[in-house]
Amino acid sequence: AMQARDFGAKGIGLCRTEHMFFDPERILAVREMIIAESVERRREAIMKLLPFQRDDFKGILSAMSPHPVTIRLLDPPLHEFMTLTDDQKDELATELNISIEKLENRIRGLEELNPMLGHRGCRLGIAYPEITEMQARAIFEATVKLTQEGVEVFPEVMIPLISTAAEFRHQEAIIRQIAKDVTKETGTKFSYLVGTMIEIPRACLTADEVAETAEFFSFGTNDLTQTTFGFSRDDIGGFLPTYLENQILPHDPFQSLDQTGVGQLVEMGVKKGRLVRPDLKVGICGEHGGDPDSIDFCHRTGLDYVSCSPFRVPIARLAAAQAVLRNK
Repeated sequence: AMQARDFGAKGIGLCRTEHMFFDPERILAVREMIIAESVERRREAIMKLLPFQRDDFKGILSAMSPHPVTIRLLDPPLHEFMTLTDDQKDELATELNISIEKLENRIRGLEELNPMLGHRGCRLGIAYPEITEMQARAIFEATVKLTQEGVEVFPEVMIPLISTAAEFRHQEAIIRQIAKDVTKETGTKFSYLVGTMIEIPRACLTADEVAETAEFFSFGTNDLTQTTFGFSRDDIGGFLPTYLENQILPHDPFQSLDQTGVGQLVEMGVKKGRLVRPDLKVGICGEHGGDPDSIDFCHRTGLDYVSCSPFRVPIARLAAAQAVLRNK
């Protein structure tokens, strides 16, 4: 967020919260939560992260003030937290006071054949609602602290990887309840939005249902490309050179948006969403947010913003200005 501010980006800072969990103290709390056998133990473990997350969000919201910040809730598969050497297994088993056998059984239970289509995104929050509760509370308590200090902040909470409106409503209900609780506890009112990341074709097809309650869409075009083509971003390198050489594909679809296929889904999602909610805020985030051709498509499709990595911000700003002039 601070890098984006320094580059002069205005309007959106996108915070991917999984990056905040990969340090020893925090990852231990996540592992405790994963191993826990009761809701009470899971809640106790995950709430150890609350003060860390509150400080994280306070720093990010403050750095981006007075601009809104879109905060994506925890997204990666749980197995990513449980990749351990034998020594680390021994250490963790001792720390959690469980047997190595029990730990290894739990780790095996997390294994997925296709984890990027497995237990991740909003599915984590539905299976473990205490994760959503903790992150929502951290966001809103940070918002209150800054509001009380006179800092203008505006969080936008983004629920990842939904495919149905029911998934969104489940997570939204938790977030809005926590917002009410924090407001009541602190006596401080604040503004916020709850929206979603559109990464699954079904979410585009049913965007009108999602928009009944979602206040903004952010198209996660990296995963939307994966799920539309059936390509794995991690494995496409094995055949992409051949596809490009034989003109099976005109370009790498993970670098420049496939406007006729994936783009059609984006257009559909925008149109159906705004039929229900005319003021729906819509953007994209991912590699495509820094690609000039993709930015031109986003402008023509009526998106409000693109989000990209900080080093691409100057190119994105120039490409956005050119798109406006080109399509005037």
